[in-house]
Amino acid sequence: MTERILYYSGKTYKMGEVHEGTAVMDYLRQEQERGITITSAATTCFWEDHEIQIIDTPGHVDFTIEVERSLRVLDGMIAVFSAVEGVEPQSETVWRQADKYNVPRIAFINKMDRIGSDFYRVLEMMRDKLGCDPLALQMPLGHEDGFYGIVDLIAMKGIVWDEETLGATFHEVGIPKEVEEKAAVLRERLLERLSLIDDRFMELYLEDERIEEGLIIETIRKGSVARKFVPVLCGSALRNKGIQPLLDAIVRYLPSPLDVPPVEGHDPGTGEVDYREPRAGEDFTALAFKVLMEEGRKLVYVRVYSGKISVGDDVYNVNLGKKEKISRIYKIHANHKERVEEALVGSIVGMVGLKETSTGHTLTRNRPILLEPIGLYQPVISIAVEPKRNVDQDKMLLSLQRISEEDPTFIVQTDEHAYQTVVSGMGELHLDVIMRRLREEFGVDVLVGKPQVVYKETIEHSASVEQHFEKIINGVLYKGSVSLVVSPNTRGEGTVILPEMLKQQPDFSHMQPIEEGIHEASQIGTIKGFPITDIRVSILSASFNNPDFARLTLKMASHDGFKKACVEAGPALLVPIMSLTVTTPNEFLGEIIADLHARKCQITNVVSEDTATTVKANAPLTRMFGYSTDLRSLSQGRAAFSMYFSHYDRIENE
Repeated sequence: MTERILYYSGKTYKMGEVHEGTAVMDYLRQEQERGITITSAATTCFWEDHEIQIIDTPGHVDFTIEVERSLRVLDGMIAVFSAVEGVEPQSETVWRQADKYNVPRIAFINKMDRIGSDFYRVLEMMRDKLGCDPLALQMPLGHEDGFYGIVDLIAMKGIVWDEETLGATFHEVGIPKEVEEKAAVLRERLLERLSLIDDRFMELYLEDERIEEGLIIETIRKGSVARKFVPVLCGSALRNKGIQPLLDAIVRYLPSPLDVPPVEGHDPGTGEVDYREPRAGEDFTALAFKVLMEEGRKLVYVRVYSGKISVGDDVYNVNLGKKEKISRIYKIHANHKERVEEALVGSIVGMVGLKETSTGHTLTRNRPILLEPIGLYQPVISIAVEPKRNVDQDKMLLSLQRISEEDPTFIVQTDEHAYQTVVSGMGELHLDVIMRRLREEFGVDVLVGKPQVVYKETIEHSASVEQHFEKIINGVLYKGSVSLVVSPNTRGEGTVILPEMLKQQPDFSHMQPIEEGIHEASQIGTIKGFPITDIRVSILSASFNNPDFARLTLKMASHDGFKKACVEAGPALLVPIMSLTVTTPNEFLGEIIADLHARKCQITNVVSEDTATTVKANAPLTRMFGYSTDLRSLSQGRAAFSMYFSHYDRIENE
């Protein structure tokens, strides 16, 4: 679809194809070979005197951080659904991410030419699975491989594309007799829904007067920007049908940077809520949302929310409290860059010179504000890596460090005791892609260990402990004591510290070192050294004999006391639980459910349709390695699945 948008808007002169590996936006070698998007790519095109900035994001759940950080900085979204499969599990995940950042959206139902396509079924799925209000602005002409155009329900006319010009030209036709009645029903539903948005519209609708096309478009925009409903269009990107009306809809119904509310943040000094208006005269404010390491240089993608910035200007990184100088600014078109002298409000650009800026950092000029950071995801799978040649050890570590700067969900750790380098990521595909990048981009051949699960630890019971720490310095004894109680917390709530002693000693001013000691101790568990979570820690009392050394003695006492209490409270391992969705032809359902039970999966829902059944389950990641191969053999290659991290929990015999 992005290829068609770039072609019809005049940005490119040839359409690339994902299945041929020639798509402009999938420019990485692995993207072309695998036929999937791995990294989000940005570009700009023009349509009807409007500048449209596009970020094409991956669909695979292992690269969900790319979607998260893109949605954080975009003002609108096009959700693309297949007319055959409809709302798939990953579509639901992305939809929830867009809800989190209040992003208005348009839905485009693609692949209308495929066997099994059903426009109206997808509308129902959107209503049921996404809980949204889909508003059809179009309906298809023709069915499956006979799909040849659309009916525009606003102008009440048909649109047919010319095959000879690759869909670049199209013409209007009358609505065919066989769909007239259906079109009238959908048009009536459209007008009825719009009458609830605007009083003037409602008056005209109730009095059965003619409603101007301009007022319909204006009211759709109003409802779309306010997220009252989701405008729905349809077409077939591969057959070059439906793209120009989609471009019209982007311009008409999605917000410009001036339509969105002022960006909200916090004053870093006082913590009070602060705002920045989307105006050129406002102080410069931007959010860094992606980092790329290119030829030894760091390119930082930023979204400018207010003001403007020029090459050579200093910016202030609010997160780090440091100033940095911008040496170059680029407009981005996939892997091509065009140098510009300044970036204005609303623009998405690449900047060079921001050596310490990372994903989620806020940049300002004169008035610091801290914008909401980008949500991050915890890695759930690890592998040990080592170079094939010892001389490549430093090169491998440097290369891994560069990749981790680009990707916040990829973590590199060096295990001092085992002399191993361990890397963690979001899934097997995620780590496989990175290992290939090491070989192809950085020229480092590596040996890879078997995937290991990233566990967490918790406790099953309560325990109390009174811990003393003593140290003799220059012949003088310094002491610190802490009394605390640990107990299990609700799953997923994390570690909560309750300073109960402040009720009796409200003037006690050394709570911070006690909390620091507990946080540090919780990073390395007592069973296998994994982080400890889901614990309530009540600090009952604390004392010390010398104020000068209170910080050291209290921190060490709380650190050791927390460890000791966790051992006494019955430590337990928590396993990453994945949300699994399997779609299978009905004849294989029995074997697939039996296999899921054998893997200790908890089945949460089974939905049967005519020929296929969808099974949803909570699956322990430890039991899911190699599942794609097993599922293929169980279903003769006809079943499909998707899986993403849900939460941590206990399972028996783990």
